[in-house]
Amino acid sequence: MTTVTSELPDADWFRLLRRRLLAWYARHARALPWRGSQDPYAVWLSEIMLQQTQVETVIGYFDRFLAAFPTVEALARADEEDVLRLWEGLGYYRRARQLHRAAGIVAQEHGGRFPRDPAVVRRLPGIGRYTAGAILSIAFDDRQPIIEANTLRLWCRLLGYDGDPRSAAGQGLLWAAAEAVLPRRGAGRINQALMDLGSLICTPRAPRCEECPAANGCLARSEGRQLEIPLASPKPQVEVVREAAVLVRRDGRLLMIRWPEGRRWAGLWDFPRFAVRAANPIELRRELADGVLAMTGVQVAAGDRLDVLRHSVTRFRITLECYAADFLGRRRMTSPTIETRWVPPTAIDEYPLSSTGRKLSRLAMRL
Repeated sequence: MTTVTSELPDADWFRLLRRRLLAWYARHARALPWRGSQDPYAVWLSEIMLQQTQVETVIGYFDRFLAAFPTVEALARADEEDVLRLWEGLGYYRRARQLHRAAGIVAQEHGGRFPRDPAVVRRLPGIGRYTAGAILSIAFDDRQPIIEANTLRLWCRLLGYDGDPRSAAGQGLLWAAAEAVLPRRGAGRINQALMDLGSLICTPRAPRCEECPAANGCLARSEGRQLEIPLASPKPQVEVVREAAVLVRRDGRLLMIRWPEGRRWAGLWDFPRFAVRAANPIELRRELADGVLAMTGVQVAAGDRLDVLRHSVTRFRITLECYAADFLGRRRMTSPTIETRWVPPTAIDEYPLSSTGRKLSRLAMRL
């Protein structure tokens, strides 16, 4: 039976939740390298890295990135390729490019000081309502609510909300609750406690309700509906894709491309790769040669298959066939669509690549 809750609990409920939450957090807060710092740059960096990425994965990247670019001014002055190289393997590279652009704005338009106006913060590239609220509450103790994946699940269960949490009504309710729980002072600590509780205790498949400080006030638990709430979002339809990557050799160097704006992995270097259809070996070699020529203007003789890599990018399940090829010549292109460069194998490590691009570079070292 659907019992969508559309009203918030009273002030006493929020007051009790806040007290129990802070007591739990004092004992169980995660020791993270960005915790304890009120430097808005460090908080901002951690929040961008944590988007769609596990905490354990982020820790090493955060330390290395901050060591290389210790201030927003240092990041603003950096070359984008250096930024992407340090981000390599973390995925969702658009985050790194937006962070770099936003650092330039903060350095040039705000004197290197992170702005305090939420509307101004949300106009920075890569910063939405959640990220703005997290930075401002943690770094400046501003009373700004947050809703992200873990707290969305937590609030749905606490409120017994079994409607669509991504709908206007659901978002309105959840953000209102996230704001109502915040005290006049200490908002950042409450927000971090909520994120930890959602991540460590109120987990998606096996919530540890017996350890939850909010269990007595949780409507989903009282109804035994923890695993039904929140309403799951529809799964995207998986699309199977077949691609080929071509490692073109010329006098001991390899042909590399840089993906342009608007393409997957924009700003990263790679080897020519594109979708293929042919199954017949003769037709496939022709398709490989035509694909490289259309993309780069380089004429090649396609050779043997070196390996097959399988990976996923969002809803795409990609089979990537890797081929060697020899340089034959170059055709002048009237309007080049992609940047190319001939790179010695020993220099490839200096270039930012995607995870599959890095695997391809290891194959290239053996050619």
